[in-house]
Amino acid sequence: MPNNASAKKRVRQTAKKTMINKAVKTKFRNASKKLYKAIEQGEDVSSVATMLSEVYSTLDKAAKVGTIHKNTASRKKARLTATVKSYVQAKQ
Repeated sequence: MPNNASAKKRVRQTAKKTMINKAVKTKFRNASKKLYKAIEQGEDVSSVATMLSEVYSTLDKAAKVGTIHKNTASRKKARLTATVKSYVQAKQ
């Protein structure tokens, strides 16, 4: 329990940042789930590529504001790219 004004302020700031970070992470998770579902259902390559760019965008934004580390974003993007690449090759 915070006892002085600065500690109370930090509690408020932490709560606000936590909500923002959760929203950013949820947005990324939903976008990646949408991409995996599209691959699973066998959608066309152009729509999968569009979804991949959306996932890239959400990851880059999350890394930019510090919600996730830039190396984490890079690793996730590499794994998603490998998945999409194998899907495209299998589709041809």
